[in-house]
Amino acid sequence: MNNFLITLLFLIFTILPSSAQENDSIPMPKDSLAMDLKENGIVVQEVVAKNEKSINPLAPSKAAFYSAVLPGLGQVYNKRYWKVPIVYAVIGTGVYTYTYNDDLYDRFRTAFKSRKAGFTNDEFYDPDNNLPTPHFELDKLENQQERFQRDRDLALVLTIAMYVLNIIDANVDSHLKQFNINEDLSLDARPYLDLDPITNNPNYGFAFIIKF
Repeated sequence: MNNFLITLLFLIFTILPSSAQENDSIPMPKDSLAMDLKENGIVVQEVVAKNEKSINPLAPSKAAFYSAVLPGLGQVYNKRYWKVPIVYAVIGTGVYTYTYNDDLYDRFRTAFKSRKAGFTNDEFYDPDNNLPTPHFELDKLENQQERFQRDRDLALVLTIAMYVLNIIDANVDSHLKQFNINEDLSLDARPYLDLDPITNNPNYGFAFIIKF
């Protein structure tokens, strides 16, 4: 009689929770670990989402390679199209800044070398201020040359950094896309009852349900 009451109580506690989760759970295969847990009255069930995405371990490397070959191509591979204009705007600004400063550096360097050799036919020689370009003495020519050289080198470093950042962004973004962010992640526990198919004796315990 006592066994009958205990069995009935466990059936009630088992059926009620299972009816609410019946549609979204499947038991995991009875491997050696599950069988060992079952012998101790503990059952582990694993629930896998039906829309689980497959993981491609080569995707991050491909995205990084594409962005290394052509900036922005890795972002297109990751289907992050809105990032492409940003990549080209940042790298394009760096290239333009480098080209602008390099041109002025070459002009001031040429004028400085010409003035140093004793010539006064450079574009920055205008003691009467008749030319549209300002007049620069020899020391000012040297200072301007060094200034634009520093700005050019800084623009080059920043452009290379933005190019590398474009590769890193494509690689990391591809990694993050494959993370499981299912909102159904949970761990649940409920009473468990199983009947031995041979002796028909009840086995009691708890079932741990893992959803992911």
